[in-house]
Amino acid sequence: MKKSFIIFLLGIYILGGTTAYAEEAGVDLADQATSAILIERDTGEVLYEKNSKEKLPPASMTKVMTMLLIMEAIDSGKIKWDDKVRTSERAASMGGSQIFLEPGEEMTVEEMMKGIAIASGNDASVAMAEHLAGSEEQFVNMMNEKGKELGLSSTHFVNSNGLPAENHYSSANDLAIMAQALLKYEEITKFTSLYEDYLREDTEDKFWLVNTNKLVKFYPGVDGLKTGFTREAKYCLTATANKNGMRIIAVVMGAPTPKDRNRQVTEMLDYAYSQYELQKRYERGALLGEAKVSKGSTVTVPILADENVSLLMKKGESIEGITERLELEQPVPAPVKKGDPIGTLYIEKDGKILSEATVVAEEDIAEASLWTLFKRTTSVLVGNRSF
Repeated sequence: MKKSFIIFLLGIYILGGTTAYAEEAGVDLADQATSAILIERDTGEVLYEKNSKEKLPPASMTKVMTMLLIMEAIDSGKIKWDDKVRTSERAASMGGSQIFLEPGEEMTVEEMMKGIAIASGNDASVAMAEHLAGSEEQFVNMMNEKGKELGLSSTHFVNSNGLPAENHYSSANDLAIMAQALLKYEEITKFTSLYEDYLREDTEDKFWLVNTNKLVKFYPGVDGLKTGFTREAKYCLTATANKNGMRIIAVVMGAPTPKDRNRQVTEMLDYAYSQYELQKRYERGALLGEAKVSKGSTVTVPILADENVSLLMKKGESIEGITERLELEQPVPAPVKKGDPIGTLYIEKDGKILSEATVVAEEDIAEASLWTLFKRTTSVLVGNRSF
């Protein structure tokens, strides 16, 4: 495929000063955690880290990946929220945190997600894994494949729920990346932000769900994501907050008590919101232009931002002379699938890339028929003819 560089000077912004993008030197956070990381969601910029790539048991934070695969299946249309999910004998037998599913019991995907996101149900996780992939084993393969796609270097899954298992591990860094991918689907916070809810509400077996992440009630802006605890992992939390238009992700692993876990995450969030601010450029799904299509039913395809495009700034500082450059691979050979990557949007300052985001096709473009190609070629020839 011929590579074409299309460069758009979409804007130059004179705001003065410079932006801080590195971890603040000397910041003392997560003092009682084995590992921790603090990032801004849109840019992925690391604001603080401590042993963030150390391989550790993730406990129920494993379910961040499980929820990500569920949300991808919802987004693609593979499953719907009101689909019924049957509980197998194996799923019902899961120990630890559970919503006490009975063998053969059916719940909707939405109810199962509540059980996973709010109550950390191990049984609900396995039921959804089996529903999506046919077996938990196949679902775990999907989890590990998604990990490779995300570039996770310190993660390997053995199950869908985080129950202790040999060779089941992750890292604070990788969990932050998973959370970043999950939060592309803002609808997930409809579940993870609930402090309490009910399952089987209109039956005699009404079941009260209480969120294992107490910060959703006690820290303004926190709306997820997932706690974890085993004796080996100790107390863990992948948390996210959305305040002042900026979404922060904080991960703590190996805290000695739940109180220490929550305190450390709270201090990390306080630090992020007191020191940084976000300049939003484009929302996920924003229309950025068109790319040429080779031998397609149409000659161009609209292109969209695949994720939020933003710039992170240190408070009291700002940015001078930002430029935006859209680099496309084109013409794109037909057929084109909705969501296919088409190129990259770069935001730069003085030749340095501050942010980059993938741009994707807005819609499917089929291959052109022979008749369409003939008419198109004839039109070009006639248009170029001299008399």
